[in-house]
Amino acid sequence: MEPIDVFKALSNETRLNILEWLKEPEKHFPKQGAHLPKEVSYKGGVCVGDIQEKAKVSQSTVSSYLNMMQKAGLLESIRHGQWTYYRRNEEFIQQLAKYFKTEI
Repeated sequence: MEPIDVFKALSNETRLNILEWLKEPEKHFPKQGAHLPKEVSYKGGVCVGDIQEKAKVSQSTVSSYLNMMQKAGLLESIRHGQWTYYRRNEEFIQQLAKYFKTEI
């Protein structure tokens, strides 16, 4: 874990909102098509287009944000056909919480 990358990723309100929204995707992305079917991946995920629509930013901006968050370890992605779906990396987030508790 590179803490500075995590802090950079979370230093933007939209990126922080995305992380919060993905904590409860059914609440924040209620459209049926927003989620990767459980048959495809037991962990699911939310389509980039739906995240972009909710964030009200351009597709290139949301893709850049998601990429930054994934590189920091906060998100995981899976491709299904032409679509990419994102979900929180809960294991990493737990490690981050432990880091805060023990190191900072």
